[in-house]
Amino acid sequence: MTSLHNPGHEAAAEADTASQDRPRTSPDGGVRPAVEVLHPAAQTVPIVLSSPHSGDVYPSEFLAASDLDPLALRTSEDAFVDDLFSGGLALGMPMVRATFPRAYLDVNREAYELDPTMFADPLPAHVNTRSPRVASGLGTIARRVGGGRAIYRRKLRFDEAEARIVRCYRPYHAKLSRLLAETRDRFGAAVLIDCHSMPSVGGFSDLDAGEARPDIILGDRHGTACAPDLIARAEAAFRSLGLSVVRNRPYAGGFNTQNYGRPGERVHAFQIEVRRDLYMDEARIVPNSGYDGLKTRLGQFLHLMTEALARP
Repeated sequence: MTSLHNPGHEAAAEADTASQDRPRTSPDGGVRPAVEVLHPAAQTVPIVLSSPHSGDVYPSEFLAASDLDPLALRTSEDAFVDDLFSGGLALGMPMVRATFPRAYLDVNREAYELDPTMFADPLPAHVNTRSPRVASGLGTIARRVGGGRAIYRRKLRFDEAEARIVRCYRPYHAKLSRLLAETRDRFGAAVLIDCHSMPSVGGFSDLDAGEARPDIILGDRHGTACAPDLIARAEAAFRSLGLSVVRNRPYAGGFNTQNYGRPGERVHAFQIEVRRDLYMDEARIVPNSGYDGLKTRLGQFLHLMTEALARP
C-alpha cells in the first residue's frame, strides 16, 4: 500500500466506531480501511458530506499492473477535497470518504459499469457495458486517467473487478446509505453534498473542452435530485463568498447525486465541483498559496447552508 498525500484532518473527528474494535485494513491489507466515516462530536444538522474521489491509498498490485507513474495516476484524484470540506465536522456534519483512489475504483458509478475491452474473460449479463461513462473510459473500473492515458499494461479478469467492488464499493455505499437514512429519521430530511474537484480547463472529451471553468459547478441532475430552493441557496451562498458558479455544465452530478437525490422521499443531493487551481498546483498535485483561504471559504459555505436549512 502506498499513500500519496494527505494533510492532517483527524483532530475534529472520530473514526467510525464500528472499526475501532477490530484491525483496520486497507484494500490490500494495510492499516487503513477502504472507507472511513468521520463523525462530529454530535450531528446537529441534516447534512451528510461525501468525498468519493479524494482517496490516496494505492494498492501495490494496482501500481504494479499499470504502466503509469504514481503522479500520472493521481491526475484522477480529487486531491485534498476531504480536507477542504472538513470544516463541516465542526458544524455537526458527518463525512464519508474513500481512502482508495478513483483510478482503482470509482464509487460515483453504478456497481458494474465495466468496459468489456479491458477484460480477458467475458463479463456477466448484469454488467452495464454501454453507459456513456464506460464509453468515455471512466466506468467503475476506469480504463484511463486524465488526458486519456491508459492505466493498465494487461487485461484484467472479472474476478479482480468483483473483488474491488466487494471490498470497496459495497462498503462505501452501505455506510453512506445508512448515514443518510439515520439522518432523515432523526431530522425529518437529509441533504447529501457530494464533494469533488475539477481541472481548471475542460479536457479533450468534455463538453467544455478548452474552456476556462468557473470556480464552482453545482450539479443537481438538472433539478431532479434536490429541491429548487435548496440548490438556489447553495448557489447564492457561493456567490456571496466571491466565487463564480455555474449549474450542471459540464457536470450535472454523477451516480451518487442521481441515486440518493430523491426529494419526494425527503433526501436531497447535489454535487460540488471546485476548480483545482484555486487550491493546488495541478501539475505537481501539491497545495498552493490559495489552499487555506479556499478551505476557510468552503467552511463558510457550509455554515451558510446550515443557516439556510434552519430557515423556513
